[in-house]
Amino acid sequence: MKSLVIPAFLLCIGFIPPRASASVATYTTSSQTVTLTGLGGNAQGLGVNSVIWGACSYDGTNTQCKVTSPYTGVGNGGTMTLLLTYPGNGPSPMNATSTTPGGDYVNLGFTGPGSFVWQLTDADGATSTFYQETNWRFQFSNPTCTGVPTCGVGQVGLTSGATIAGQINGFFDATPVIASPQGVISASAYGGFPAVAPGSWMEIYGYNLATVLTRVWGSTDFKGNLAPSTLGGTTVTIGGQSAFIDYVSPGQVNCQVPSNVATGSQPVVVTTAGGSSVGFMMTVNATEPGLLAPGSFHLKAGQYVAALFPDGVTFVLPPDAIPGVRSMRAVPGDIITFYGVGFGSVTPDIPAGQIVGEANTLADTFTVSFGGTAAKVDFSGLTSGYLGLYQFNVTVPDISASDAVPLTFTVNGAPGPQTLLIAIGN
Repeated sequence: MKSLVIPAFLLCIGFIPPRASASVATYTTSSQTVTLTGLGGNAQGLGVNSVIWGACSYDGTNTQCKVTSPYTGVGNGGTMTLLLTYPGNGPSPMNATSTTPGGDYVNLGFTGPGSFVWQLTDADGATSTFYQETNWRFQFSNPTCTGVPTCGVGQVGLTSGATIAGQINGFFDATPVIASPQGVISASAYGGFPAVAPGSWMEIYGYNLATVLTRVWGSTDFKGNLAPSTLGGTTVTIGGQSAFIDYVSPGQVNCQVPSNVATGSQPVVVTTAGGSSVGFMMTVNATEPGLLAPGSFHLKAGQYVAALFPDGVTFVLPPDAIPGVRSMRAVPGDIITFYGVGFGSVTPDIPAGQIVGEANTLADTFTVSFGGTAAKVDFSGLTSGYLGLYQFNVTVPDISASDAVPLTFTVNGAPGPQTLLIAIGN
């Protein structure tokens, strides 16, 4: 999960205009007063302030402070509200530290638990919420200072007990931003590659990627057996084609690549009520295969594949290798199951975004070997009841026992990119 440290800035004087963007909300003088109290300098000579936000109320469990202001620049304009919420009724856990000694640009952060959100309520009454990572600045309107000869945020921070108070105005930019350089990867538990394939799964990282704290698709989001292309107000396109979304948060989106996206370098774009991100260029290959091998299966000997016995709960691993995970070694003749993504088309064709409900077979040839010995593949294709999840039922070949047998696979003769292990007994 993302930390509660806020990568944002304050501005006392010399307001810097926002860049031209329909996603930048400019807000006018607030209706409440904001006060910063100097806590003195730290070892680097940077001023530190405690922050009190406008009108605060305590409901017996949490304190909530808010600052409201009219805004323009996004949609039809409306009312902006900054909400600081923290447990108990003690001092605000938010502070502000100068980025340079005595400077007026400061980083905001929490000294304890809490949350900080922006809400825009447009002229039609619809409300969108943006979380801590939104890029924003504010300035004081006609500030009043005590305890310092020069009225500035940084100077107040350097002086214990000094204050700067007043109403604020400024802007914030809620545009989704995809991180660089690895802001988009294929599903991390299946290899986390810097390329994807039509129908496979990808993960997008950045900030302002959603206007909800978290949302996972549910049955009501589906239309029949068709998955949603919008979730919590977030949409994603790759190569101009809509992806199917199963999870959104401000920092991460998980989605299935559409089947009709062209191969080659394609832009990934995230869109929310805050605008659209700059396209992140992602390579699309006809296949980009990866077997399920989560980070929790990376043991001392290396990365183990997540193979399952027919009971569906016991993994092929050295016994007791992972606390709480039921495991045992496979032996020659056992039929075990691997799962994967990015293995390409199946026959008959089943487009991305559809729950698999019919028998199918992988169009390309899949082989798997244990320590260099080829295994019999009893089934390869998409898993019934899921989207974009491939299943491979394999008979373990007659090989020597070892807790670290190398496992390799090919698709149409091309070797898979993962380095994997599996535990075999006798």
